Amino acid sequence: MQKFLIIQTAFTGDVILATPLIEKLRKFYPDAAIDFLLRKGNEGLLKGHPHIRRTIIFDKNENKVQHVLGLARQVRKERYDVVVNLHRFGSSGFITWLSRAKEKIGFDKNPFSFCYTRKLKHEIGTGKHETRRNIELIEHLTDHYIERPKLYPTADDEKIISYHKGHGEYICIAPTSVWFTKQWPAEKWVELIRLMPTGRRIYLIGAPSDSEACDRIVRATHRGDVYNLCGQLNLLQSAALMAGATMNYVNDSAPAHMASAVNAPVTQIFCSTTPAFGFGVLSDVSRIIELKGKLDCRPCGLHGYQSCPETHFMCALGIEAKDVLAPESGT
Repeated sequence: MQKFLIIQTAFTGDVILATPLIEKLRKFYPDAAIDFLLRKGNEGLLKGHPHIRRTIIFDKNENKVQHVLGLARQVRKERYDVVVNLHRFGSSGFITWLSRAKEKIGFDKNPFSFCYTRKLKHEIGTGKHETRRNIELIEHLTDHYIERPKLYPTADDEKIISYHKGHGEYICIAPTSVWFTKQWPAEKWVELIRLMPTGRRIYLIGAPSDSEACDRIVRATHRGDVYNLCGQLNLLQSAALMAGATMNYVNDSAPAHMASAVNAPVTQIFCSTTPAFGFGVLSDVSRIIELKGKLDCRPCGLHGYQSCPETHFMCALGIEAKDVLAPESGT
């Protein structure tokens, strides 16, 4: 039996964008064992995943040196045939280096890429999607065809969200982001919600830390059909809820990739970043919204900032709510 390890210890969205590798490897190696190493907090994404044997958790709150050494020993003991490292930083490269895997694959930006048996450039800004960049790492083992990210909400997840789905058609909005400049402003979300006709519930989704911001949005809409579900659903439950929505509205952030992973209809708003970075939505029904016209300062960075470097934030404030409103959500 062949044994594969996929490593992606970055953010939630990065893990979701790594799931096409799971699908590819399962298709070409149906009897193989596939494990996944990811950071603590993201393991819920792969709970009950039918193609994953085991998740290995990187707890970044632990003593980093000791924890990485422990993970390296654990991985080395497994004697994987192939380790595919999608992460581009030293800790994951060190684990890959000590893995004893017959084949070590990853991007050349990792400082331990000297140990890789196969390494590729990770080029941002060319228009190539991140899933394509990831799949190219293993195309010599599988093929070059792109796969959409895929998540597998469980029957329990579906049961938990059944109440919210039981009131007829609904819309989901994920209005927040880790990065301020990737986040369409709260007043714009309020304006968008006010444009939406009544008759369908509107659910705001996000992490527990997003609850206060979403409470403010709910209050500002002065509507009784807007509900804040932040912190009430886990990652797979949120994805399952998005799958049943008539439309999902998201930033350039993890919920966009969750929508892609359940092929949910989605409208994605790009503020300081651009689709050319390769993180656009992949659902069959999808729309990408960005500022009309050009700004010399856009894009200002790959991840965004905690405030607009130019102070005007026109990449976000210049996007009109009427242009964001999807036909499915309008009159």
